[in-house]
Formats: sequence, structure tokens, C-alpha cells
Amino acid sequence: MSLPSVQLYSVRDAFAADPAGTLRRLAEIGFTQVEPYGVVENVEALRAGLPANGLTAPTAHARLLGADQQAVFAAAAELGIGLVIDPLVPAERWQDPADIAATAEALNAAAKLAAEHGVRVGYHNHWWELESRIDGRSAFEVFAEQLDPAVALEVDTYWATAGGEDAPALLRRLGDRVRAIHVKDGGLATDATGQVPAGQGRVPVADVLAAAPDALRVVEFDAYSGPAGDLFAAIAASHAFLTGAGR
Repeated sequence: MSLPSVQLYSVRDAFAADPAGTLRRLAEIGFTQVEPYGVVENVEALRAGLPANGLTAPTAHARLLGADQQAVFAAAAELGIGLVIDPLVPAERWQDPADIAATAEALNAAAKLAAEHGVRVGYHNHWWELESRIDGRSAFEVFAEQLDPAVALEVDTYWATAGGEDAPALLRRLGDRVRAIHVKDGGLATDATGQVPAGQGRVPVADVLAAAPDALRVVEFDAYSGPAGDLFAAIAASHAFLTGAGR
């Protein structure tokens, strides 16, 4: 079982105010890996903050489609990030097979450019890719079968569940294309309210983990409405759940 990572978007306000202190707090929880967002924008903070806190960043989120991909992949390579994941293609682009094919083609092209930097490309879903159906199948799976094998998937298991999908079954169907999963839990509201530590909500987290045993586990909270200042405690609870300390 790989040690868990944490998506820095979860602590975006704290990270924007105090990057070094935020990375230190995550390391103190027990994380040895993080998943940055905005690689180019945050490269200076990460260049110093990752090694200072014994952290690595095997994966990161960065907008790829319509962005300066050379800059993104160069920054990722400098930081030791092996997999750069496009975090979002809007819902309206998942309704028509031609649009889905165009997204797949664009990410396949990005993967070729990334390879020149020794980096891989991936995609992260929201709920709408699973909710949208093309001939009875989810748009996400229609998309996945058009990807070059070099393009990885990071399945957000909360959003997949919120989109009406059986997340463990989805993971089993996608197999080793899934290199990472977002582990988050809650009441499945699509506005991200009501998210809770892993194992305390409606996502079948234990079944999710069993369905993707080799995928990197990345803790994430899109939002947290618990007691003020308690976000880091919630992240620590998810870390404990994933490492067995909370079960």
C-alpha cells in the first residue's frame, strides 16, 4: 500500500498565506507526499518548501488544455513531478461524442509534449463526466478508451459517486489506467458542501481502496464546513484512516 498524498487545493487559503508553514503542518500530520495545484504559479514556494519538509510531489494538477504546456511540464520536471493532471474540462464538453473525442485527442497530444520533459499526463474527473451518458455508457469511459496508453487517469471517487456511478466497479473496469485516486467523503452534494474525513460519509471508501490497490491515494477536501480551524484535523483523520491508524 502506498503512503497517502494530499491535494494542496484542500488547504489553498492557508497555502496562499503561508506556503512554508502549510507544508510543515502537513508533514507534521505524517504526509510525505503532496499533490500541488497551479504548478507554474507555485513553483518557487514548492522548490523551497518540498525538500525543506521532506516532501515529494509525484502528481500535480495544472490546466493543460489551452495553457502554456511547455512551461507547465518544465516546472513539473524541475520539481520532480512525474504526472501532471488536467483537473477540469467543463460539463458542456462531455455531452457530445465529437467534443469528448477532441478532449482525448488534445490530451494525447499533450502527452507527447510531456514525454519530452520526462513527464506524464493525466485527467481528473468531476461528477458530470459520469452523469453524462453516451449510448448507455458514461462519457468518462467513452473518453478513457480513446486515450493513448501514456495518458493516466486520476479518478475522483467522491465526484464519481456523486455522478451516480458505482465507484469501485468503475475502478475495476478502468484497471491499471488509474494511477491515482482522490479519497474524499461526505454527503455527495455537487456543491462540495458537507465533506467529511474518509470513512465518515456516503462514499464506500473501503471498497474504493480495495478496487484500486496500486493507485496513489490522494486526500482532498473541496470545502470543509466543520469547526473553524479544524480542516487540518479533518485531513489528519483521513490520513489516519488510510494508514490504518483510524480503523
